[in-house]
Amino acid sequence: MATIKAAILGFGTVGQGIYHILNEKREELKNKLGLELEVAKILVTDASRERVPGTAHLMTENIDDIFEEQGLQVVFEAIVNEEPAYTYLKRAIENKCHVITANKVMFAKHGLKLQELAKEYGVFVGYEATTAGGVPVIKTMKNILLVNDVSRIQGILNGTSNYILTKMRAEGWTFEDALKEAQKLGYAEADPYNDVSGQDAFKKIMILSALAFGEQPDWDNVDVIGIDSISAAEVEEATAKGLRYRHVAEVEKREDGSIFAKVGPMLVDAEHPLYPVDDVNNAVALETNYIGTLSLVGPGAGMYPTASVMVEDYAEIIGKRAGFVVRI
Repeated sequence: MATIKAAILGFGTVGQGIYHILNEKREELKNKLGLELEVAKILVTDASRERVPGTAHLMTENIDDIFEEQGLQVVFEAIVNEEPAYTYLKRAIENKCHVITANKVMFAKHGLKLQELAKEYGVFVGYEATTAGGVPVIKTMKNILLVNDVSRIQGILNGTSNYILTKMRAEGWTFEDALKEAQKLGYAEADPYNDVSGQDAFKKIMILSALAFGEQPDWDNVDVIGIDSISAAEVEEATAKGLRYRHVAEVEKREDGSIFAKVGPMLVDAEHPLYPVDDVNNAVALETNYIGTLSLVGPGAGMYPTASVMVEDYAEIIGKRAGFVVRI
């Protein structure tokens, strides 16, 4: 049986999740793909600290060790920042490796370039995990775009903000109290700026814009407003009227061909597809010409939702190369 060698770049929460799932699903993937997957290298910042038992011999701090691995075919990237992630993935593609990423900050800016480069080198880019975690929005959009046109996308794309707004409504908490609870539960970082300011949701809607329309609006022209200015009194007033605050990222292609996007709080009524989406869940509503409005809802983040869709991307990529469809 042929063996596919893979590397994991970054071994935090998501990177460890990938490693665990690949091991737990090893026999199932082997049976479905007819291939053995071997994690050959793991890139870390400190190789002296073994995060997962039995992985010390796989860890390296040197990216050159990754690309010197003979027979490397797949690179999972779970690094946080734009760089060095973009440089590493560009290099992986040029080494004719398939790449799978969860890096929304990097992919929002460089995704189109990486996909063009991948076409040139005959490899695939998987990026389901960059947007909405465990919600299969990328795969779904790719499928419906074969026949449908998408005219507008609205999404709850940040679980932390959605959790805070849910608790402000359901429990009557202030923004500050809800944020503290989100941090206590691990939903929010110690520095929650990217979540509550809307920057996280902005990057994700730019990725969806590139997929739906093949382009993005000028980032400088997109209004990005967070949720930190919403008061408990405003939430209470909205609730009394049967309305709910949702932090919504949206993008649409207008009749003149221009792309318009914005991110910010929105009051929605019970008829809106995002109305029932509470807690840390994400949701995406796609307006299409043939299907109508299609809504997808699911967990937005976490070790296993994110890591599992990355492994699904791997199975899909290998299946494409072999000429069949794989579901895990």
